[in-house]
Amino acid sequence: MSKRRVYTSDTLAIMDRYFHAIEVCRERGLLKSMSDYFRECDIDSPHFYTQRNDRNRGFFEVGWLVPLIRDCHVSSYWLMTGIGDMF
Repeated sequence: MSKRRVYTSDTLAIMDRYFHAIEVCRERGLLKSMSDYFRECDIDSPHFYTQRNDRNRGFFEVGWLVPLIRDCHVSSYWLMTGIGDMF
């Protein structure tokens, strides 16, 4: 079980955009399935859902962003800064 962590406000904002982008990509059919995404990113699904529900858990990794950028064409600049369009 991951310990609670104090993330910076910038990291919390990135996480918020990340989880929002996941939902948009799912709605648009850009993600095949969450289980495929978890397997590709080597994410334990309980870690993903725990982190989504409690942003101060220590599971989040920057590598989780890569498939959204590479495969779904989510803007890396938007994910990191919140500036510009998501796609």
